[in-house]
Amino acid sequence: MRTKGAFRAEGRGTTAGAALLALVLAATAPAGCGSGGPARTAKPLTYRLPPRHAGFDYQIGGAYPPARGVRVVSRDRSDSPAPGLYNICYVNAFQAQPQERADWPADLLLRDGRGRLVIDGDWNEPLLDIRTPAKRSRVAARVNRWTDGCAKKGFDAVEPDNYDSYTRSKHLLTAADATAFMRLLTGHAHTRELAVGQKNTVELTGRRGAAGLDFAVTEECGQYDECEVYAKAFDDLVVDIEYTDRGLRKALARWGGRLSIVRRDVDVSTPDAPEYVRKVR
Repeated sequence: MRTKGAFRAEGRGTTAGAALLALVLAATAPAGCGSGGPARTAKPLTYRLPPRHAGFDYQIGGAYPPARGVRVVSRDRSDSPAPGLYNICYVNAFQAQPQERADWPADLLLRDGRGRLVIDGDWNEPLLDIRTPAKRSRVAARVNRWTDGCAKKGFDAVEPDNYDSYTRSKHLLTAADATAFMRLLTGHAHTRELAVGQKNTVELTGRRGAAGLDFAVTEECGQYDECEVYAKAFDDLVVDIEYTDRGLRKALARWGGRLSIVRRDVDVSTPDAPEYVRKVR
């Protein structure tokens, strides 16, 4: 179990963050329009989208009874959905869990020019090799089996994590690789009547339509002034996790009436743990 937000933005200055925000806003069309809008057809959706501005809890570190007022919950694929709520299924789609590394064929783990595994050092997770259509298809076949499990359990949506792995790939993977692979995942999830949330990766919100994504799951969009980008791209269909009180205050001050926002501890622990934190105000 993990969160990415506390690490992905480490060291980012406010000037760089503002520049990124401006670039993404310029490239992202309003929801339903152009390349940044959702992939829409004349057919009605066969899957449910999450409610806007709803009580939210992020439980990928372990399931527990949701608090009163919670309408949306995200849980790991190993857990079961919460009865009567909108449930998002967490799947680590672009990297291999450390304990599952041996389960992956060696040629589907990304390697550099010297044959060494490319590792996400924060979590000791090898990146998956999605550089070619053939490899993307093979990796997707494995991840899609997990998506099938989410559907069978009764989840409403899936949250494929580490969409931004290409930024940690030593330039071996590209944004185009990530988008093409995500499209394989969303296409399959939609056939299983599951919506798909974009996890972080603010720089790819403009590719929402190409990737087939339906809503956003963000970490610290308030802390790093990114909520506006996600809200614009996904028409306020955004669930946000903040990991500091300051981030929660910033998110609520601007977006508390529009997005689904919760403050959690970085370990996303359960209520019996001393580090457990969950706040909505």
